This record gives sequence, C-alpha cells and structure tokens, in this order.
Amino acid sequence: MRLQRYLTGVAMAALLAGSAVAQTAPGQPPAAGTLNPAAGQAPPAAPAATPQFQLADGVLATVNDSIITGYDLRQRMLMLIAMTQVQPTPENIPAIQQQAMNALIDERLQNQELARYEDLVVSDEEVDREIADMAREVGTTGENYVAYLTQGGIRPQTFRDQLRTQIGWSQLVGGRFQSRARVSRGAVEAALRQINEAAAKKQYLVGEIYIEASRVGGQQAALNGANQLVAQMVQGAPFQAVAQQFSAAPSATRGGDAGWVVEGTVQPALQTALDQLSPGQLSRPIPVDGGVYIIYMRDKREGASASLVSMKQVMVELPETATEADVAAAGQRLEAIRGQLTCDNILTRARSEQGLLGADLGESDVQNLAPQFQQVARSAEVGSISSPVRTPLGVHLLAVCGRRVGGAEAPDPRAVENQLFRQNLSTLGRRYMRDLREDALIEYKN
Repeated sequence: MRLQRYLTGVAMAALLAGSAVAQTAPGQPPAAGTLNPAAGQAPPAAPAATPQFQLADGVLATVNDSIITGYDLRQRMLMLIAMTQVQPTPENIPAIQQQAMNALIDERLQNQELARYEDLVVSDEEVDREIADMAREVGTTGENYVAYLTQGGIRPQTFRDQLRTQIGWSQLVGGRFQSRARVSRGAVEAALRQINEAAAKKQYLVGEIYIEASRVGGQQAALNGANQLVAQMVQGAPFQAVAQQFSAAPSATRGGDAGWVVEGTVQPALQTALDQLSPGQLSRPIPVDGGVYIIYMRDKREGASASLVSMKQVMVELPETATEADVAAAGQRLEAIRGQLTCDNILTRARSEQGLLGADLGESDVQNLAPQFQQVARSAEVGSISSPVRTPLGVHLLAVCGRRVGGAEAPDPRAVENQLFRQNLSTLGRRYMRDLREDALIEYKN
C-alpha cells in the first residue's frame, strides 16, 4: 500500500495545487514537453469544477452475482479523473470510461475473493490511517482530503470502499504468495552479475506508459489515446498517476517506474528516443509492435564512475620500435589461437607456448588501465577474448573475466533481493487477478 499511497498523494497534490509545465518548441522529436519534477509538492488550493458527462442509468454489467451500475461507473470515472488529473474531453472520455469499467470489474472480483477469507477484515481504523497518511504526504488533513473529493462529486463512502478493497487485496496477495515470491540466492547473484556487466554502458532512468493495442481497440486507437495522455501530462497531469491508471506495463503498479534501463536492451524505436530525450522530457507516442509507448526521461548517465573489471592477458613482447611486419606477425599468431581461449585456460595456454607471456591483471578500476585496454574493459562482454591490442610493450589478447560496479554506486545485494521480491509478488498478484477474470462470468448490459 505504501506505493499506492505515494502515487495517489502525488496526484492529489497536483490536483489541489496545479503544476507548472514548460513545453519544448514544436518540431523537436521525440520530446513532447518537459515535466515538472516538483509537481505534487505544493500546498492545497481550490479544486477544479466537477466534470460533466452523460452515462446510462441502471445496471451496466454483472460480475458473477455482483452488479455495476451507471452510478458506480460515474463515481469511478470521477475518481480516475481526480487521481490522474486527466481532464475529460470528447476524445478521451471513452478511454476513461473503459479504464473505469475495468477497475470496477477487478474490484468486484477482489471483493468476492476477499469474502472467502473470514479472518481478513479491514477495519475502519485502517482506512482512516491510510487516508491520514495520504493527506499528510501532500500537506493537508484527512478531513480536507475527503472534502476535496466530495466537492469533485465523489462520495466519501466510495473512496473509503475503494481503499478498503485495496488494503485487503494487498494483504491477501502478500499473505498468500509471500513464500512463493521469495528470491533464491542464485537469482540475486544473476541479477548482480547483470547489473555489474552493464556498469560501463549508458543507462537511462525512465518512466514508461504502455498502451496495449489489443486492449483499446487497435493500434490507431492506442496511438490516439497515447496522444491524449501526452497532451494532458504536458498540461500538468502527474506522470506517475497516469501510468498507474492507464499503462499496461508491469511497471504500472510502481507509477511507471522502469528503473535504470541499459543501452541496447530495448527496441530500436525506444533506444532512439532514449538517446534523444533530455532529463525531464516526456516523449511523444512511440509506436511499437502491439502498442504504443510514452517515455519520461528522469535521468541518464554514461555508466558507473567506478567500474571495476577483472582481466587476464596473453601477449607477444615487441618493442615500440618493432617493424609493421613484426607487429602483423604477432597479431596473426594471437588471432590464430584466440578462438580457443577462455578465462580459465588463457594462462595455461600462454605458459605452454614459447614466445607467449601470460598474466593475471587482477581487478582494476577501468580508469586506471592503459588507454589501449580501456575500450575493451568498458565494452567487451564478460568471458570474451579481445582482438589483438597493440601497446608500447607488445601485442596483447585480453580476457574480460568479470565486471562490477565499485564505490558508492555498487549494488546492495539486500536491495536487489527486495526489489526482486516485490517484482515476484507483483507478478503473482497479476496472475491471480487474471485467473479470477478468466473464471468469472462477466456480462455487459445494453
């Protein structure tokens, strides 16, 4: 619930105070505008007018034996608008309505599942504490928080019921899947290796929103919807809250926070956007197979400032005055054995052949290596053997046998384990929800 509370609080703060947004000049793809990172930190102000839109009365859908009425849908749409600050327009009302209906269906299924556990009861005191915490994080009181929603047309009981379900569902998923979500030592070590191997590459701290075409009526509908969301966010709608409500990516539960993305690990269209966006900028919609992405560039870096690499080498000694023919012959000799070398056998092979020298270079900061070695140390894959490298001492083959981040940027194994645990729990929760949907009888009324 802590993340849910934070995102809701950010959205509410932006609603209470508004947020300033500076737009970039047109014709500068892929940026659509610059988001204000301080949005949601201002003190409360007067709320906007209640949105007006028409909905049919009566029963709109049934979820097993539970009904969803026009009134329920309107309340959820008002809540969605309040939490995201996406203002209703003729173009985006269908998307808001669809998202609100999906949320209501999920909530009905969650309540039906929670009813099976008689000992899992969320008290009024727990709901009160949640509201108080949400209000405190945006600099107001629980009473003012609820009063704001009331002025926007949202019944306090609707808000409380939604929170009660969220709290209960979080407790149920955590209790049911905690043991299955635990992370093995091997998984943590693999994640640490991946982080360390990416240490020298460009990295981008991004937020993401993914509009899945199959869920919104096709690729063109996804693109239209993404354009509407971009326009609303450039005008001040908080990115995190919009991502939480509209994104189909797994990161939606974290407000679209995709974390640090490593260069070369995303689709080419997204990589182009990552390279061109500056910190603070929001991208225009980026079509990909199956949907459309919106990227928010929070920060970027060239790579860890303290990248440590473990290397071994085999070399042919040659003075700096050696002829080009001697250098070429040494390179050809090394190239001939390169495909047979590994980190495990490179030193043994060097000792077994006359005229070759082997050495374990140990672990070094990349910045402290010879300039000719730095490019290999930064970019070569762990376990690979380089092409021949010429230095004043000779011609070398370099084996990159390990890489890790050093200094203050070194990854914390416990933090990595906790992150993987949260990801596993989120995945299990989504599967749980998917199974409930597949087993449910959901009927829409005309």
